[in-house]
Amino acid sequence: MTSYAYLIPVFPLLGFIINIFFGKFLKRGAAWVSILSSLASCALGLPAAYEVAKTGQIFSAHAEWLTLGRSTLSFGYLLDPLAATLLFVVTIIGTLIQIYSAGYMQDDPRFSRFFAYVSLFMSAMLTLVIADNYALFFMSWEVMGLCSYLLIGFWFEKNSAANAGLKAFLTTRVGDVGFFLGILTLFTATGNLNFTELESSVHAAGATPALALAALLIFCGTIGKSAQFPLHVWLPDAMEGPTPVSALIHAATMVAAGVYLVARSFALFSAFPSVMQVVVLIGTLTAFMAAFIALSATDIKKVLAYSTISQLGYMVTALGLGSLSAGTFHLMTHAYFKALLFLGAGSVIHGTHSQDIREMGGLLKKMPHTAWTFIIASLAIAGVPPLSGFWSKDEILLAAFDSGNKIVFFLLLVIAFMTAFYMFRLVFLTFFGTLRNHKIHPHESPATMTGPLWILALGAILVGLPGSPFFGHWFSNFIHGPVTQGTHEIHGSGAVHHALNWFVVGCSVAAGLGGILLAAVFYLGKLNPSVWVMRTFKPLYDLSIHKLWFDEIYSVLLVRPFLKLGQWLFIFDQKAVDGLVNAAGTGTVKSSNLQGWIDKHIVDGLVNLVGVVTQLTSATVRRVQTGLVQHYLLITFVSVILLMYFHVKP
Repeated sequence: MTSYAYLIPVFPLLGFIINIFFGKFLKRGAAWVSILSSLASCALGLPAAYEVAKTGQIFSAHAEWLTLGRSTLSFGYLLDPLAATLLFVVTIIGTLIQIYSAGYMQDDPRFSRFFAYVSLFMSAMLTLVIADNYALFFMSWEVMGLCSYLLIGFWFEKNSAANAGLKAFLTTRVGDVGFFLGILTLFTATGNLNFTELESSVHAAGATPALALAALLIFCGTIGKSAQFPLHVWLPDAMEGPTPVSALIHAATMVAAGVYLVARSFALFSAFPSVMQVVVLIGTLTAFMAAFIALSATDIKKVLAYSTISQLGYMVTALGLGSLSAGTFHLMTHAYFKALLFLGAGSVIHGTHSQDIREMGGLLKKMPHTAWTFIIASLAIAGVPPLSGFWSKDEILLAAFDSGNKIVFFLLLVIAFMTAFYMFRLVFLTFFGTLRNHKIHPHESPATMTGPLWILALGAILVGLPGSPFFGHWFSNFIHGPVTQGTHEIHGSGAVHHALNWFVVGCSVAAGLGGILLAAVFYLGKLNPSVWVMRTFKPLYDLSIHKLWFDEIYSVLLVRPFLKLGQWLFIFDQKAVDGLVNAAGTGTVKSSNLQGWIDKHIVDGLVNLVGVVTQLTSATVRRVQTGLVQHYLLITFVSVILLMYFHVKP
């Protein structure tokens, strides 16, 4: 199957082409086109990933594209442990989301267009996953940016959705400019953009400032795509898109791409400890900040959005600490339980037609499939053993502990506690107690929606086991196989932690269970201390509920000044530039009119005068020449008389 790996992204691309051109004829069949194309990618991608895991080999192929001096750019595919891990995530979760979407979007008038966009999104992400160089990676990266704009603003008749799509597109473009400059800097310094040769190229070039700059610029791409501080503001607003889009962006595609970029560039980043410190700082700050905002969010999708930002910060921190296995492992486990959470939220919205958790309550009885799968996912993200989130989060905490950075370790524990608290605040307010808005009539979602929930719930339980001690930390050994280039750990005891650190495990479990217990005290009992806390710590509550005022600050410092600048430039262009152009045009017209008048009345007049004189002369002469003999005799007689008169005259 590995020899046909280049076809993995082709099938969704074909699904996009079919749906975009023939979707209006296919109608509801457009969903099957997208689903079958994703299943075809699964049929190729999963065996290919299994072959990489089984043999421990790298499979690659490429074709030359163009030559620049001594360097050659090529397009090809690369199947290594990192790519295999992402194939396992993207193909399965992407397919389940599309099956779910068939039920969720069934009444939407742009049904076929939605599935066309999703197929293109899948194709771009799969191309990015197996790309063997930065050039192809970046092209796929940009197509994903376009798809996110189209899908976030899918319901563009709503101003909020249209603005959210534009906000996401412009914000991520800031990071993409840095990413592109980083690629150019890397190519200038090493003359190579291939991932398989990245480590050798970095060693050959040495730890130069140019390479450090390249790493920082490439990290800008991660900051934008994975919604890290300070470019995190687009992701919460991305909830304006259909809920399956939120699941696709937050779990299987877009935001995962930023973390994958750092993992793929690990040989470059790990060569510069100062760059790694920047990565840790950004990741930790983002994780804490987003968790703090999620504590007070009341929109079910916004809670999950800030949860995603926080968990992405966790992954980025792990990579910055030098633990490639921990960061990648959490990326994989998070994809499953976060997809489950978003699809569960979509089921809640579908069944209640509300997104405000303050209006809900008691949905466990009305929507049992949705509720229980949502609870499983919440336990996983809270790090409760033996679910998948426990194993991956524990690896990150262990990496922080082994690095000797006590501040980062403590902050990550606090974030784990906050995560458990706000997730079970969401669970208790939504599924327990009694319904608070009696205008809502909740009902369970159809099987096309609940079926994928249970499959993802199974993944949220089991997908963490390959990284657990029960399987000999298989995942760490897999990621750090002998064929994986430049992926060694740079902290701790080596690539694999073979023994549990019971102190770290105890702290991790205590943080998770403590957060759940505190949420139960706040939102399940009759004491209800949440109101007292909000009043007592009102400044902190205001900071959280207003999202640390980031949107307002950016509006004052960036948006309004640039809008004013744009308006001023428009006026300048309209009045000054267009004025000069119009004046030049008016002058040219008047000059041409004057030239036309001179040409018509003077030049043409002189020419016409000569013609008129000639015509008059010829007309006069013509009258003399009548052709009658008697006239000629008369003229002769008169002429003779006149000659005689003048010459004979005495």
